[in-house]
Amino acid sequence: MHSFNLALIILFVNFNLCLLLTIVPKYNVNYADIKLDHFNFINNNTFKLRYLINDTFWKPNGPIFFYAGNEGDITLFAENTGYMWEIAPEFGALIVFAEHRYYGTSLPFGNKSLTEPKYSGYLSSSQALADYVDIIGIIRHKYNATSDRVKVIAFGGSYGGMLAAWMRMKYSSVITGSIAASAPIWQFTGMTSCTTYNRIVTSVFAQESPGCDKFIKKTWSLIDNIGSTDAGKSWLTNQFKTCKPLKTANDIKNLKDWLTDLYGNLAMINYPYEANFLAPLPAYPVKAVCNHFSLMNSTSKDILKKLFNGISLYFNGTGTAKCLSFIDSDKLGDESWDYQTCTEMVMPMCDNGDTMFEKKIWNIQEISDDCYKKYKVRPQENLVRDIYGGKNINWATNIIFSNGLLDPWSGGGVTYNLSESAIAVLIPGVAHHLDLRFSNPNDPDEIKQVRIYYKDIIKSWIHWTVYEHEVKII
Repeated sequence: MHSFNLALIILFVNFNLCLLLTIVPKYNVNYADIKLDHFNFINNNTFKLRYLINDTFWKPNGPIFFYAGNEGDITLFAENTGYMWEIAPEFGALIVFAEHRYYGTSLPFGNKSLTEPKYSGYLSSSQALADYVDIIGIIRHKYNATSDRVKVIAFGGSYGGMLAAWMRMKYSSVITGSIAASAPIWQFTGMTSCTTYNRIVTSVFAQESPGCDKFIKKTWSLIDNIGSTDAGKSWLTNQFKTCKPLKTANDIKNLKDWLTDLYGNLAMINYPYEANFLAPLPAYPVKAVCNHFSLMNSTSKDILKKLFNGISLYFNGTGTAKCLSFIDSDKLGDESWDYQTCTEMVMPMCDNGDTMFEKKIWNIQEISDDCYKKYKVRPQENLVRDIYGGKNINWATNIIFSNGLLDPWSGGGVTYNLSESAIAVLIPGVAHHLDLRFSNPNDPDEIKQVRIYYKDIIKSWIHWTVYEHEVKII
């Protein structure tokens, strides 16, 4: 790995920070006719796939910066992936954000897209990657950028990072290199322990606010005890201001499942400044939430009142939410992603009961039956491993796998170098793909350092010397 003078890096970043923070994502919205099924020679049906493009910084022979859209509306990622916008002027790059099929407005069958297998069956990572290859081809022709000298650099965070990495692996003639941030490509059966995610979440809460993990651990049994009677369910409904009354044991389970997801999300987006990614949150939101939690001099109901006060920062940070909904509580495409977890994105999660969560067994048969009930499909546990190579990918090249070590998904990420140019970047004290966000005065020094490292790597990928006389270097 390259070595840097940290003092010079900090000086450089501080000097340019005011300029960088003035960049506001602006883009044109386009739709392309894309094949519904890329792997069928008979079915030539198409659908409209949305992509966002900005050619403000585009210079002839400059690279194409391509974001592989993940599980949500593509505008969310365009507005939260500031690193691409900040470095594009220096590279004379064309910026493209492509939406994942079945998310946002890219719905092949409109509102029917997930209603029956004959509609939903075209939702897969393999189809999405082929979509992106077609989009890149369309853009190359549109901008007369068909020369091999125009390189394509893929970017992505989380599931988008997985896609960016897989694009380089599967379509190396199309993608020159990939920045795969917080990409848990090994969070699958037989590759990562199902206990890993919860252990990291627990360590984040314990580190940010000592005792917070123990408080949360206590709440599970209290919710069960109070929720065991009709009167208790009514109290929980009123206390947590749920949009629908809690009437059954399954409703109580849904509340606890929602809380479990919330804690994972808080650990993921535990950024050192205010942000509005999954929800409008203050700096270090884990600590902010935990500040409301204390077991001292508290009855069972007192503890749950404190719990509600804390989690309100997540689901009602703006004060405008009238009630707590367990559905669509963030900005991602929950239903489409739920479908993908029922087909190929089968990421085992369990708990031995020694974390801040309840004991939980990974029961694939139970999950399979639930998936069939919802979508008439069953999960294929090893499909991702078989398609993309699992851990046997030391042949991969030109990929940066970055992981913030406070990110719960880092446990399923690539944490060691796979080859000379497929490199693991481990960033201590950092959450989920913070390295791809806009620069901020509160960014830790490690983030400032790796962002400059990425630029050096990208320059080496696109053979910077070929372009330095053709693209003005700012």
